Amino acid sequence: MTPLLFGPASRQLFGLFHPGEREGGTAVLICPPFGQESIRAHRLFRVLADRLARAGVAVLRFDYYGCGDSPGDDAEGELEGWRRDVCVAHDELKRLSAASHVVWLGARLGASIAVLAARSGRADPARLLLWDPVFDGNQYLAHLRERHVDALEQSFVVPDPAWRRELARNPEAFGAELLGYEVSPTLLGQLRALDANALPLTALYETTVLADADDAAARHWADTQLARHMPLRLLPFKHPMTWTADPHPNNAMVPAEALQRLLAEIGN
Repeated sequence: MTPLLFGPASRQLFGLFHPGEREGGTAVLICPPFGQESIRAHRLFRVLADRLARAGVAVLRFDYYGCGDSPGDDAEGELEGWRRDVCVAHDELKRLSAASHVVWLGARLGASIAVLAARSGRADPARLLLWDPVFDGNQYLAHLRERHVDALEQSFVVPDPAWRRELARNPEAFGAELLGYEVSPTLLGQLRALDANALPLTALYETTVLADADDAAARHWADTQLARHMPLRLLPFKHPMTWTADPHPNNAMVPAEALQRLLAEIGN
């Protein structure tokens, strides 16, 4: 595993490159979730990358600008810039690995960003693998707000009931900071506008979506893309990991179900 900075001098990104331990033509670019969900998935993606590298698949993990160990502040993060970051990371992975077949694995908001990046035409992934993607930005924001208030209540011996009342009264409450991450007005507006119509596929690559069978937003998006005759598979996948919660005995740090399913899908 090699740490590196890459990209233009004005917008460098931090990455970790896992070279394949034997020669192969496939590489995987991991497009991580946003904020607390990225921290929650960090260990899983580290183990996944190590397993893939041992199987001969090169992997690049990276942080978007303004996130993780990349330069920039929280308030500078927004979808359009992150879309460009994915394309830059794709080019870097191809340079490092010389792979002819690059799979993008996107999780949660990272899956949505991967769709935006692939649609831009600035990169040429062979396949998208989207895990629990965000296809309804308003629903996603509402979930993060709810979890933000939960975290506040759990952090105090005597929680302030005004937090819960404010959340019930004002759906836009707690938008400036969500689970410890500043959210800019630009990003808030982009997430509110995020829906099935904002994330069209093209026929240049295959797409596989792993989502809970009860995920209505994923089903609606998939139906929309299939009606356009896009090469898409929507596969049911229920796993025990809670994206916005710390690991505990019933919420494993590296759930075996998720690890094995991702390895199998990448190998297909």
